[in-house]
Amino acid sequence: MFTGIIETLGTVTKIEREQTNLHIYINSDLSSQLKIDQSVSHNGVCLTVVGIEGDIHKVTAIDETLQKTSLNTLEEGQLINIERCTQANGRFDGHIVQGHVDQTAICISKENHDGSWLFTFQYDPSLSNITVEKGSIAVNGISLTVVNSLQDRFSVAIIPYTIENTNLKHVDVGTVVNLEFDIVGKYISKIMALRN
Repeated sequence: MFTGIIETLGTVTKIEREQTNLHIYINSDLSSQLKIDQSVSHNGVCLTVVGIEGDIHKVTAIDETLQKTSLNTLEEGQLINIERCTQANGRFDGHIVQGHVDQTAICISKENHDGSWLFTFQYDPSLSNITVEKGSIAVNGISLTVVNSLQDRFSVAIIPYTIENTNLKHVDVGTVVNLEFDIVGKYISKIMALRN
């Protein structure tokens, strides 16, 4: 369980393909503090730490994960948002984020609003995922509030701190991102569908 409050940025140092799996090596200031078998959010994807060497940790993404997320577009040198799972005695500053990406989206607009930014993301509505005005959404694992909500797109307003401390600073028009829709909204949507 995560909250969508990014702890640090990691840098992809190496990518290895083994059959349909992708091994990703990441350098970060948290890597040496991690443990083997620990669940960590990488751009919103919950992955298990399978190796640690100094300031570099290794995770493996299987084919199903690669098909549903943007991890298959990673390149060496790219920045990744990293968050460890939330502690039971910690503050819940974001929203409930499971690290289970629902689908990807593409950035179709990035506007500088004199110190803040407005990003608009478009996604495939055929999977029946929805956003609501002022609701929560996780974009690359970042807990954000929806500003404008349409059937196949939404916008989020970003403060300077978030730009500086996440990989949103490298998201431009055309960039593919991971989306995890609000779990409460998903349950309500499922219940309503079952009633019809």
